Amino acid sequence: MDSILTLKLNKNVIERAKKYASTNKVSLSKLIENYLDSLTREQNDDFAISPFVKSISMGKTIPNDMDYKKIRDDYTEYLDKKYQ
Repeated sequence: MDSILTLKLNKNVIERAKKYASTNKVSLSKLIENYLDSLTREQNDDFAISPFVKSISMGKTIPNDMDYKKIRDDYTEYLDKKYQ
């Protein structure tokens, strides 16, 4: 069952969204509906989602104190052991 929803958005965002929707041959309503559906759909936790993917999907940031060198070195060590 469809219902009407009124949104108040920045004019520039609306224009860009309309252009995107037109380019992808989808209505703006359907575009917003699909986005909201993807945000609110029940998640299947059968697999792990990386912190980076979570951060971009939820608008959150990765912690600044994350030690990428250590993560890379640990992963390299893991691969070395795996493929000996």
